[in-house]
Amino acid sequence: MKTLYQSPTDPAFVQNPYPFYDTARQFGDLFYWEEYGLVAAASYKAVHTLLRDRRFGREVPTEFAKPGPSHLAPWLEVESHSMLELEPPRHTRLRSLVLRAFTSRAIAALEPAIEELCNDLIERFPDGPFDLLQAYCTQVPVITICRLLGVPEQMAPKFLHWSHAMVSMYQANRTRVIEDNAVQATQEFTAYLEDYIELRRRDPRDDLITRLIAAEEDGEKLSRDELITTCILLLNAGHEATVHAIGNGVKTLLTTRTQQLVLSPNSIDEVVEEILRYDPPLHMFTRYAYEEIELFGHRFSRGDQVALLLGAANRDPTVWNHPNTFDPSRDISANSSFGGGLHFCVGAPLARLEMRIALPILFNRHPKLRLADEPEYSNSYHFHGLTKLMVEP
Repeated sequence: MKTLYQSPTDPAFVQNPYPFYDTARQFGDLFYWEEYGLVAAASYKAVHTLLRDRRFGREVPTEFAKPGPSHLAPWLEVESHSMLELEPPRHTRLRSLVLRAFTSRAIAALEPAIEELCNDLIERFPDGPFDLLQAYCTQVPVITICRLLGVPEQMAPKFLHWSHAMVSMYQANRTRVIEDNAVQATQEFTAYLEDYIELRRRDPRDDLITRLIAAEEDGEKLSRDELITTCILLLNAGHEATVHAIGNGVKTLLTTRTQQLVLSPNSIDEVVEEILRYDPPLHMFTRYAYEEIELFGHRFSRGDQVALLLGAANRDPTVWNHPNTFDPSRDISANSSFGGGLHFCVGAPLARLEMRIALPILFNRHPKLRLADEPEYSNSYHFHGLTKLMVEP
């Protein structure tokens, strides 16, 4: 297996990781990423296989589990109840309960409100250059998930602050300051949700939190800790990835001058899928081996961790012709942007809905929208999203 060297905080890599992925795939399905100390899957075949192979999972095997540092205890406690970090049978129970509340009907019912929100936000655009990421790409997902859950929209800035602090724990350049901020955000977020959930117990509404409180699976309901963590997960995941999917999409459409294609109902779905394939908001997802197993010429031992490079899988030339070219006319085929298998993103239908509404409305209202400055990606690998998106209407 080839060992490759690439700092995940190197500015050139952060701005464009795809050349490194292209290099990695030349050495086979797997390579050893020295800076992470992990075997990494770079081909579509390997990523697709490892996402679905039940001999791998998110939970560290019991004998390899170590207590985390005491200063991270509040954040770790929330993480311990997250279905993103769990495997069956607990994952099965939690996901089933969430899906009973997070129904396709509930998501579809949001469409008129999302359309109205997009138009309202556009009405507030200034005449001169402005940051579309903050004025539009961020606001659409965060306000939508607030409405779906039933939490007050005026709390959106606070939710954003807490969310950014908590998910920063997953980035490559994590520091003690980031950790302390994440713990504080976790404590404040938890305290807020404790009070709000109790309010909804006393005063049920037609919202996701009320449905989560009521949901049962084989006579079991979500515990208090599971309910709080699930609300945090839905608020965090429900907007973080979509913000960058929309932002990366606008940037790609403007730089390739293909924005007119989003205006046709006959092509919008293909454009959305190509955006997600071409420049996804999440580039790495890790799993542990649960037994000794040989795959793609490498023998994994129980407890070995493997990095699945979603962004690399999406550019595999054995699956897509000219994968480094943005081609919104491609036939829709499964990409890796929302993961796969048991942990396929619960919010994928909502993210796609928001994109297929927000992009056409934006370019219909502002057909001459153009970049006012060179977009830059945040130094937060393994996420991949812009720091700002300066445009002129």
